[in-house]
Amino acid sequence: MKEQTVTMEKLVALAKQRGFVYPGSEIYGGLANSWDYGPLGVELKNNIRSWWWDRFVHGRTDMVGLDAAIMMNPKVWEASGHVANFNDALIDCKACKARHRADHLIEETYPEMKVDGFSPEELTSIIIEKEIACPKCGKRDFTDAREFNQLFQTSIGKTEGDKSTIYLRGEIAQAMFVNFKNIVESSRKRLPFGIASVGKVFRNEITPGNFTFRTLEFDLMEFEYFIRDAAWEQTFEYWLGEMHAWLAEMGFDAAHVRVREHTKDELSHYSKRTVDIEYHTPFGGWKEMFGLAYRTDFDLKNHAEHSGQKLEYRDPVSGDVFVPHVVEPTFGLTRLTLMTMLEAYTEEEINGETRVVMKFHPRVAPYKIAVLPLSKKAELNAVAKPLQERLTKRWYTDYDETQSIGKRYRRQDEIGTPYCVTVDFDSLEDKAVTIRDRDTMEQVRVKIDALDEWFSARLT
Repeated sequence: MKEQTVTMEKLVALAKQRGFVYPGSEIYGGLANSWDYGPLGVELKNNIRSWWWDRFVHGRTDMVGLDAAIMMNPKVWEASGHVANFNDALIDCKACKARHRADHLIEETYPEMKVDGFSPEELTSIIIEKEIACPKCGKRDFTDAREFNQLFQTSIGKTEGDKSTIYLRGEIAQAMFVNFKNIVESSRKRLPFGIASVGKVFRNEITPGNFTFRTLEFDLMEFEYFIRDAAWEQTFEYWLGEMHAWLAEMGFDAAHVRVREHTKDELSHYSKRTVDIEYHTPFGGWKEMFGLAYRTDFDLKNHAEHSGQKLEYRDPVSGDVFVPHVVEPTFGLTRLTLMTMLEAYTEEEINGETRVVMKFHPRVAPYKIAVLPLSKKAELNAVAKPLQERLTKRWYTDYDETQSIGKRYRRQDEIGTPYCVTVDFDSLEDKAVTIRDRDTMEQVRVKIDALDEWFSARLT
């Protein structure tokens, strides 16, 4: 098991300094729990998203994609139960007026206690019984827990009297159910098959901080996998295995990941079985990273009832007509980006000094290669600049000529660049460069004409 040396303070500082993540609206004092992804953060996030799409959509014959609107007819959210039931139990400190999610207040104090699905009355009783203190002021004087809806409301219409209330989507799943009929008719996919989607969702909830772990807006990657009801257990185990397999491919230490089964009290009203794949974080221990749920046929039947449209599947061989059941693997892209950074962060002692290196899998690393002329001499730049332009046609490449070569290596270590290419004065004669490996720090000499082949074997 790799020792976890990262703290949130270290990661947040590195993320800002190196251009991964910045506080949102910072020059105006910021906005609580809003974050902007900088030049390296957007590359990391996009690379994770692209790998997911390649692996789970393009790499399969049973999956199609959907990019749906963020704003939908409000009847969708009424039918799904979000308008009536998508609630959090909130509690106020009478002393400092801070507002907290009651379940988070309990679970942050007692990490092994899971209270999802508990009623506001039950949560209030636990807080009183355990004498839980306000994390902001330390007092133990709270209001009773009360339910607040998480959907963000907005309105459409040109004039005040003509405006109608709509909602920003609180999940991306509903669009896949609403479009089921269209996709079956246009794609002619046969069961079992999945509909995949990636996009932003919005939840008006109290967030406890912890960097980008829980925010008001975040990105999800998920698919609804449609099956016959008799196949749900086998399908569930298959996708659980695939989720674990991808984490292993990304380089996650298996000891940092676990599966937690939801209790009956935690299960959503639509779910017959749900598990969380959790990651061991430096803030509060085990936290949800992925989810896997068997949603039965609840959603399609529910939307069929409320819309008056038949959302059924006709087997082209047997002629059977039925409502498919659904297994739903959910991958939180925002959380996975954070946890990829946590997993990659490494401190090593080198000659009495600490080297910080982000050991990203090459596929998700923001830059794949850094081209470093040994100095700013014009004759070195004359080789290095055209080399960077050539390599950039295939791999995203950085160019750095400032400070000593040792300090430039350390900068590239901190942003996770797998390979550094150094152009030195020998390069002018032997037409070769020195390639340094990020993880081993070993160096090899490679002819410039052979670089495309060399990197293709390692970065493809």
